[in-house]
Amino acid sequence: MTTAVTVPRAGGSGGRTAVAARARQVTKSYGTGETRVVALDAVDVDIARGQFTAIMGPSGSGKSTLMHCLAGLDSLTSGRIWIGETEITKLRDKQLTRLRRDQIGFIFQAFNLLPTLNAMENITLPMDIAGRRADKEWLARVVETVGLAGRLKHRPTQLSGGQQQRVAVARALAARPEIIFGDEPTGNLDSRAGAEILGFLRASVDELGQTIVMVTHDPVAASYADRVLYLADGRIVDDMASPTAEQVLERMKTFDARGRTS
Repeated sequence: MTTAVTVPRAGGSGGRTAVAARARQVTKSYGTGETRVVALDAVDVDIARGQFTAIMGPSGSGKSTLMHCLAGLDSLTSGRIWIGETEITKLRDKQLTRLRRDQIGFIFQAFNLLPTLNAMENITLPMDIAGRRADKEWLARVVETVGLAGRLKHRPTQLSGGQQQRVAVARALAARPEIIFGDEPTGNLDSRAGAEILGFLRASVDELGQTIVMVTHDPVAASYADRVLYLADGRIVDDMASPTAEQVLERMKTFDARGRTS
């Protein structure tokens, strides 16, 4: 059985690591007056390039909101966000759409595959829509990394849930985005398939140099990351490097205990 504790970490050679995304004083609120709810409260964070970052926190902590804002899927009440060197909070809708298409990959619980297309066609669909040619060498490397060779001609209905999520992972990787965001990407999978997908995500960082940000509630999933950010009440309250599942679980218990005694 694969154990996340022994997974190799990226970025261990020292020196300053480039930043793939950063947020400064990011605030997101809903409603006004007495009904106002603050989902994010002046968050500052840097996401290192070529690393795997997990975001955790209790329900309502703001973890999914932070990911959606970093990915340009949700607007801010105030603050600034950059993807690479581009400040996305200053972009118009068309510019933001183009940036999301060209520089950001997404992996979610729902596989979002088109049933009429085979695996390869689903993988290249975003590039086909954008009128871009796939880098054949890179595409072959991605397919090999996620273990899809031999299944590329199969349609989604002919694939298992784990295989469908591999297609979704390959689709996110194929365009070589600046950063990939995943919202509970293994949430709909059994433990074995989930472990396979997490292994592929880890390999995409270690072998392909990808940057991944994943929201999860699962300590085992978080242990595949280089770093875990913990959110509570819209703020980052802890930052753990090189986590193990046991360390993550203990930290989560601490936060749960604080919530019960507050």
